[in-house]
Amino acid sequence: MRNIITVENISKRYQIGTSHQSTGQSLREALNEFIKRPINRLRNNGYEADNEIWALKDINFAVEQGETIGIIGSNGAGKSTLLKVLSRITEPTTGRIELFGRVGSLLEVGTGFHPELTGRENIFLNGAVMGMKRSEITQKFDEIVAFSEIERFIDTPVKRYSSGMYMRLAFAVAAHLSPEVLIVDEVLAVGDASFQKKCLGKMGDVANEGRTVLFVSHNMAAIQVLCKRVVWLQQGKIAGEGETETVVKNYLGEGAVAAPERVWDDAAVISGNDRVRLRRACVRPVNGSANDNITIRTAFTFEFEYWNFEPDVHLSLSLHLYNDRGVMVFASVPVREPTWHGKAFPAGLFRSVCQVPGDLLNDGLHRALLLIVKNESEVLLRMEDALIFEVFDSVERRGNWHGKWPGTVRPDLDWTTEYLDGDLQKGPR
Repeated sequence: MRNIITVENISKRYQIGTSHQSTGQSLREALNEFIKRPINRLRNNGYEADNEIWALKDINFAVEQGETIGIIGSNGAGKSTLLKVLSRITEPTTGRIELFGRVGSLLEVGTGFHPELTGRENIFLNGAVMGMKRSEITQKFDEIVAFSEIERFIDTPVKRYSSGMYMRLAFAVAAHLSPEVLIVDEVLAVGDASFQKKCLGKMGDVANEGRTVLFVSHNMAAIQVLCKRVVWLQQGKIAGEGETETVVKNYLGEGAVAAPERVWDDAAVISGNDRVRLRRACVRPVNGSANDNITIRTAFTFEFEYWNFEPDVHLSLSLHLYNDRGVMVFASVPVREPTWHGKAFPAGLFRSVCQVPGDLLNDGLHRALLLIVKNESEVLLRMEDALIFEVFDSVERRGNWHGKWPGTVRPDLDWTTEYLDGDLQKGPR
C-alpha cells in the first residue's frame, strides 16, 4: 500500500523575544542581521541562539493510506506544531512533506471558521477551501448538522457559539467532508462524554473507510483504542515510533517520578489563571503524610487547595485517575459533598478532599488529572499529572501468585464456599 504522507527531515524554528519584530529596523540593520545569523549558528555549534527555539527538529516518518496514527507527547513536545505543518497552516523551516489528497483538520478552537459567518456559511466555506463542489457539500450538509447536534443555531454567527458548540460543528465538518487525510488535535478535551464517544466512533468509521487519520491526544486509552501505531514526540524530536502498546508504555514510564505532594507558593510559577489557581495538591494515607507509602490495602486521601478569584460561581472538581498503562481507573466528582455542592462559591481559598478506600487499586504508578469546572460544564483549569504516586504490593494479599496481578483495580472481595453433597452418583454422566 502506498504512503499517503511522507515526512522528511522536517524542522520548525521560531524566534522568541522582540528583537526581530521591530518595525523601525533599517535596511542596513536587516542586512547585517541576515548575514550574521548563519555565523552565530556556527558559533553556537549548530544550536539555536538565545532568541530562537526549535519546535521540531529532524522529524522523519511515513503514513500509509488507511492508517490511523497516534501522535503523543507532553505539553510543548511539538505535536500541535507538527499538525500545523502537515495541515499547511505553517511552513517548515527545513525539510519536505509529500501528502496526497484533501486534508480535513481539527486543531485548536478558533481555527478554520470565520467568526462573523453563520454555522451554515462556514460549512460551505470549509468545503470550498478543501476544493469540494457546492453540490458535494450540499449532499453532506444535513448529515453534518445532525452529527453536531446544533440544528437550532446553524444560522447563528459562530462568534456566539460556546467552545463546546464550536468544537461539535468543527469536528462534524472535518470528519464528514470526505478528506483523504483527517487530522485531529485533542477533540476529546471539549464536549460531554456522549459526544466524545461519538467522535471516537466517527474517527473509527473514517479509518474503516480507508481514509487516513492522525490523532493527537493526552488520552492514552483513546489512543490505544484507535491507533495501531504511535509517534512519540519529545522536545521537538521523535523519541519513539512503533506499535501502540509498546510506545505508550515507554512514554508513560519516561521520567515518571513520584510526586505525591506539590505546592505552588511562588507567584512566578503559574498553576492556573486569573479565575482559579492551585495552591497545593497532595495524596497521602489516611492519618499519614505524603512521605508514607500507599499499598493496595491502604485507604488514602486526595487533597487539593485552590484559590477562587471569581465570586458567586458554582465550582466543582473532577478527578481522573490513570494507571501506568494510561487506562482510566476511575473518575470522581463531589456530587455528595455536604457543604458546598450546588452552592455559589465566594472568592477565597478552598480545600477539597476525596477519600479512597483501601483494597481498591492495583499496584503500580498512578497519575491524577484534575479539572476545576464552573457550572458543571466550563473547564476553568485542567492539570495533567497533578499528582503522580506509587501503589505498592501487599505480601499478604498475593497468596501463592508471584506474577504481575492483572487488571486496573484489585478489590478484596468476599468469597464463600459450601459443601453441598458427597454422593458422586448424582453427578453428571
